[in-house]
Amino acid sequence: MQIELVAEGLQFPEGPVAMADGSVVLVEIAGERLTRISPDGTKAILAHIPGGPNGCAVGPDGAFYVCNNGGQFDYVEIGGVLRPAPEPSVRYRGGSIDRVDPISGKITTVYDSYLGERLLSPNDLVFDRQGGLWFTDYGYRKGSTLQLGAVYYGAFDGTSLTRPRKNLLSPNGIGLSPNNDQLYVAETLTARLYRCAIEAPGKLARTDTVPGPVVVTLPGHQGFDSLAVEEGGKVCVATLFNGGIAIVDPDGMWEHVPFPDALTTNICFGGADMSDAWITCAGTGKLYKCRWPRPGLRLNFSA
Repeated sequence: MQIELVAEGLQFPEGPVAMADGSVVLVEIAGERLTRISPDGTKAILAHIPGGPNGCAVGPDGAFYVCNNGGQFDYVEIGGVLRPAPEPSVRYRGGSIDRVDPISGKITTVYDSYLGERLLSPNDLVFDRQGGLWFTDYGYRKGSTLQLGAVYYGAFDGTSLTRPRKNLLSPNGIGLSPNNDQLYVAETLTARLYRCAIEAPGKLARTDTVPGPVVVTLPGHQGFDSLAVEEGGKVCVATLFNGGIAIVDPDGMWEHVPFPDALTTNICFGGADMSDAWITCAGTGKLYKCRWPRPGLRLNFSA
């Protein structure tokens, strides 16, 4: 697979969104901003987002919705690679879901708590056909104390929020099956991809396993980050430490496509045939583009 370098000099990029005009909008977590990358690599800052902007998606109103981890991490450069520092940042203020107006760049907080509890570290998000917002909260670790994460579902306008799954260990990437009847959740620390059956908007089926059946567990020292789904149902999950994209069949078979960054964080699909793929390589601060062997799933909302 041939890859093309689109942009570099990014500050820990994540959350790429393919736009109709051929550009890509992504977050720079360490740079605390939402950035548009033109096809020629030109960068334009759309908004400065204090904290730690993480996942990003276009909502039913055409605005950008951003998971904000609250500034959980500081970043250190080691050997030319930018990495999260081992201990949480003193800047950490708790997480939120933020709405960014695509024209003015105005930021509005949609959710920052659930039943009086502050969101810890929202990480990734996806909208269903009804305009409901699924998102993961990664959790929070300080020293030997670990606060577990969760999966939430809310109205995009901030009027209701539920927590269908809780007490999860590092939930990160999240996505929907082509029929929107299955929710996929990737855990970073376990390198597991889970599948949760959706009974109704915002309601997951009861299960004896948490959060649901395991689709795959990767071997060795690697972790899962964010994900995107192909039109045919394969799940493409970015891998950490063994940098690249793991392509996972719903039946558990998988293959790995390497990328030149141990901290490969996400993938998105776009283009006329949905077979253009953009991959964020956060450690080296680069955005790559390639032709994927199969089309990606068209998201429920786009711009």
